[in-house]
Amino acid sequence: MPAADPQTTPSGAAILRFLRVTLHVGFAVLLLVAILRLHFADGAAGTDGATEAAGPATADGTAAGQRLVWSALALALAAAYLAGTVLEKRFAAGRSSFNPHPYAAPWLGLVTALWGVLLAGSAEFSWVAFPLFFLHLHVLPRRIALFTIAAMTAAVVASQWVASGLPSPTLPMVMGPGLGAVFAVVTGLAYRALYQESEAQRLAADELRRTRAELARTQHEAGVAAERERLAREIHDTLAQGLSSIVLVARAAEKSLASGDLATAAERFAMVQQTASENLAEARSFVRGLTSPQLQESSLPESLQRLCGETETLAAPRSDGLRCRFELVGDPAELPPQYSVTLLRAAQASLANVRLHAKASTAVVTLAFLGDEVTLDVYDDGTGFVPEAPGSGVASRADGSGFGLRSLAARVAELNGSLEVETAPGEGTVVAIRLPLIGGGAEGERD
Repeated sequence: MPAADPQTTPSGAAILRFLRVTLHVGFAVLLLVAILRLHFADGAAGTDGATEAAGPATADGTAAGQRLVWSALALALAAAYLAGTVLEKRFAAGRSSFNPHPYAAPWLGLVTALWGVLLAGSAEFSWVAFPLFFLHLHVLPRRIALFTIAAMTAAVVASQWVASGLPSPTLPMVMGPGLGAVFAVVTGLAYRALYQESEAQRLAADELRRTRAELARTQHEAGVAAERERLAREIHDTLAQGLSSIVLVARAAEKSLASGDLATAAERFAMVQQTASENLAEARSFVRGLTSPQLQESSLPESLQRLCGETETLAAPRSDGLRCRFELVGDPAELPPQYSVTLLRAAQASLANVRLHAKASTAVVTLAFLGDEVTLDVYDDGTGFVPEAPGSGVASRADGSGFGLRSLAARVAELNGSLEVETAPGEGTVVAIRLPLIGGGAEGERD
């Protein structure tokens, strides 16, 4: 039972399938021809070997009985051959869990032994050896297969010689089986080479499929991680900052109520409502993957100007006396949406840190259009802080505010820009962002 054919390219699979079918059909045809010749050949043509071994008894009844014995053995050979090929085919097609490959050599030994017995009884079974040659080359190691093929060829020559009754074998008796064996060996080795090449192609295809599956899984995980990072940035820069402002303003309103200042309390509650509405709009916007609602209603400079006013208003309940102003340098140019969102988020995160942590009296937001780049600087004269590492440009604080700067650094890096944070305790802070307008994605979006 030859090993299961691999899944190969259509041409390779077709060739292997054709060779296998030809092998099985050839075996069946040669065996059938041998049985027919055994029964219908003249006189003792199908039983010469048997009658000589049995002595002088040559009666017709004895000859008929011997022919029946050889026919039964031939049918047993056909059944053994068919059982092996069917089991192998079912396993290769996945219709059976029984793996016949470990039993291939014993099966081949049984088939060869039955053929040898038949050959000893009648030379008509000589030609069945040729499909068996291919099986030996496919199932057995090459050296063992060549030895068994040589032995089978010698047996065929001997059978032909005995059946002829000549004192010595003739040249055709030797040349015929010999050339047939050589042809079988060459063809069988070619089949094995094709089989091995097809197996290598199958393994390569399996490896390619595994690699593609792993790449698809990695890309999916990377996409999930990127989406989580996007949501984390948006939540921090909008909802988290907005909720923090709502908490602070609500506390200030509570104090105003406690002191009986209803007008101030009402003003601050109105501020809470406005901040909550703006953050609700922001949440709906980034869920849909759209730009900031502020940028949909106005330009980036106008949004930054309004942000400075809101910062002063939100800082008022804390009595910091924070003054925030916006400055525009150069002629405003139309920016891609991703640029505008990044710069607006940078200003929101920076001013939130100023308002909540810096204890500053002045904050300045400067937007500059400098030919081939756009810059945003946020300065405050507050307490400053110690950066995470010298030259890192990204700070981290114990209260968790450093996440905003890290997410901002990631936003800027996606646009091939740069982020620098210059600060020191007691010396204020400057957050500086540079975005290239050429080579950073803006040029293609303008086109």
